Amino acid sequence: MAKQAVQTKDAPAAIGTYSQAIRAGNTVYLSGQIPLDPKSMQLVTGDTRAEIKRVFDNLAAVAAAAGGTLANAVKLNVYLTDLKNFALVNEVMTEYFKEPYPARAAIGVAALPRGAAVEVDAVLVL
Repeated sequence: MAKQAVQTKDAPAAIGTYSQAIRAGNTVYLSGQIPLDPKSMQLVTGDTRAEIKRVFDNLAAVAAAAGGTLANAVKLNVYLTDLKNFALVNEVMTEYFKEPYPARAAIGVAALPRGAAVEVDAVLVL
């Protein structure tokens, strides 16, 4: 099965040796997104809700570039430097996802790239 890189200027450019997403058949693997503004490449900070929304906006942009939407998400991994923000992630997710919600893991981590408080990756099936 051939794999194809997915890229969009509507989400932050990769800051390492990875693609924004890889499509393999009808499955799209979205790389983790942190709350980087795609235009300035600066971290959104100060308001945890705004940070979480920026992450999901970035994921939505990559999903669109792959020919889908977040409604196609079947699996999410959420990485948080402070698990007290887990309830806020749940609240914000209701703005981006409808039932049936994707499967999900939430993982507490010591640190994330660029000092971000949240990172999310996803798997879509188109």
